[in-house]
Amino acid sequence: QVQLVESGGGLVQPGGSLRLSCTASGSIFTLYSMAWYRQAPGSQRELVASITAGGSANYADAVQGRFGISRDDANNTVHLQMNSLKVEDTAVYYCTGDFSYYSDGERRVAYDSWGQGTQVTVSA
Repeated sequence: QVQLVESGGGLVQPGGSLRLSCTASGSIFTLYSMAWYRQAPGSQRELVASITAGGSANYADAVQGRFGISRDDANNTVHLQMNSLKVEDTAVYYCTGDFSYYSDGERRVAYDSWGQGTQVTVSA
């Protein structure tokens, strides 16, 4: 079974840092474009950052300059480094993206896969 698994969430004080990781598990061949979204209580899910297969990154205005997205293709992992965290960054963070994998002897592509989410709470 192939899936995206997030980790690294937790409770942090304002101004602190966290590093989220998203690992594609299973018989993964390669990751394509990946992204992090977040959803706060009572709010819609919003894009936080994205990264192309070539490494080009884009960020939401709210996190520009504070967050950094990176990829470790050798380990099928995408990271989200979050610095100078604010109370308003509190949300469940989700990893999503496309990747190719092996199944039944064939190479297949999973489009728009989502992880289960990891909670980030920023509070004094």
